[in-house]
Amino acid sequence: MQRQRASWLLLAPAGVWFAVMLVLPLCFVLVFSFGERAPAGGYVPAFTLEQYANLPARGTAFLNTLLLAPLGTALSLLIAYPLAYFLAMRADPKWRTLLLILVIVPFWTSILIRSYAWIFILGGQGLPAVIEWLGLGSVRLINTPFAVLTGIVYGYLPLMVMPIYVSLERLDKRLLEASADLGAPPLRSFLQVTLPLSLPGVATGCLLVFILLMGEFLIPAMLGGGKVFFIGNALVDLFLQSRNWAFGAAVAVTLVVIMLITVTVYMWLMRRMGGQRDDVALM
Repeated sequence: MQRQRASWLLLAPAGVWFAVMLVLPLCFVLVFSFGERAPAGGYVPAFTLEQYANLPARGTAFLNTLLLAPLGTALSLLIAYPLAYFLAMRADPKWRTLLLILVIVPFWTSILIRSYAWIFILGGQGLPAVIEWLGLGSVRLINTPFAVLTGIVYGYLPLMVMPIYVSLERLDKRLLEASADLGAPPLRSFLQVTLPLSLPGVATGCLLVFILLMGEFLIPAMLGGGKVFFIGNALVDLFLQSRNWAFGAAVAVTLVVIMLITVTVYMWLMRRMGGQRDDVALM
């Protein structure tokens, strides 16, 4: 009994922090979503579903987010998996730590600085000027979905690489030796041993990148030039510029619901792959 009481006392600070810093703000956002916009901007208490009925007005932001976030996640995975495989399975152990640092170092730099660098690279004096100098015609790269996807893949690649690397690095190499001893060619060993055992890392990387991309607003704002809106950009506009808090809250609640559905699907898939295990790890 005393041990159980001590456990509850140890959990109490974390529980209070969780309730005050996460649950309570979400409750306020949920209440605001049923209210109305004050004439001078802000919030007027009410109980109406009008804000949810107006969600199609921000349909472009939802559409861009629901298209580019999964696409950016898939492109990050396509680049990250071979890179993580090389680092975990092929790289010389003497150089592995250095190579890992080189992958992570860009993540230590502010996303603002990295986005400014891509503005220069994709801007008129960067790649378009080189392409035109080569006689391949005039192209526009900045302020396009291509520029936003480029920034997304570059910015979130380390978050995709590391879970896959950890999953591959923990793989029991004796399984690959047994597969080779039984006569399986390398490709078959990869498809039937390496890839299935690395799927938890793949799922974790995809979940981390996708959830962060759903709330992304800086990269679309800087590399999209105000022409490629995400839900995050819609929230900034509604809360800070239009001061339509009720509508912004409805958009935010809808975004949270989409994320909850995503996490639920992820946990269901993990349990299916893990044979109905009760523990679902993120790493």
